This record gives sequence, C-alpha cells and structure tokens, in this order.
Amino acid sequence: MKKVIRILGLFLLMFFVVTAVSCSDDDDPANNDFFAGTYKGSVSYNDSDNNIQSDDGSVFVTKIASGTKYNFAFSNGIPDLNGIEFNKEGDNVLVMVGSTATSYIRIDNNELKILYIKDGRTWTANCTR
Repeated sequence: MKKVIRILGLFLLMFFVVTAVSCSDDDDPANNDFFAGTYKGSVSYNDSDNNIQSDDGSVFVTKIASGTKYNFAFSNGIPDLNGIEFNKEGDNVLVMVGSTATSYIRIDNNELKILYIKDGRTWTANCTR
C-alpha cells in the first residue's frame, strides 16, 4: 500500500510540474487552440452608475471553444466582456472583429489594449504580462 501511495504521489508531482511549465507567459493567444492568461495594468469601466478605475488591475483572458472568440474577466468589480470575436493579424496579433475608432481590442502574448464602448458603457485596459 505504501508503494502505491508513493507512486501516486510521484505521479501527482510530475503532473503539477508539467502543468506549471506548460502555462508560461510565452503562450501566444493567436497560435494556441486553448489559451488562458492574466494581463496586469490599468483597467477602467464607466456607465451611468459606475466609474471604476485602477492602475493595479488585471484581465483574465480565455479563448473559448469556437476558436475565434475570447472572454475577458476584469478585476475590481468591472463587468466581464464575453464572446468577443477576433481575427488574426500578422503572426502573433489578434484584433477584434469590427474594430473602429471607438471599439478596439488588440491582444498578443505580451500586451492587451482595450477600448470597448457598447450601450453607453466603456471598458478600457492597458495591460501586459
């Protein structure tokens, strides 16, 4: 029984080591089938009732099953942006489908820039990882 516990413990240790190594900051959101990463920096949100700003905020980005849509989970009580569709530009950059001067999201493996305006609400982010 002790041998089984040791083998199981060794297996779990190896699993955690492999998982930690495979989740590096060099993961490229444009080239991975699955992507999850945290970008840190300034974030803000404004609507008729709220004005939230933080220079020490974060955005957790995940690529969802469709392969072209992403979710953005903000810190500091800022509402999430979900199901935003992207096109790949160049080798490693994703730009939001339908980007305009007033709605723009750009993401790569090091940087996230958001200016998103919809229904009188405004999200911004200027973050790195």
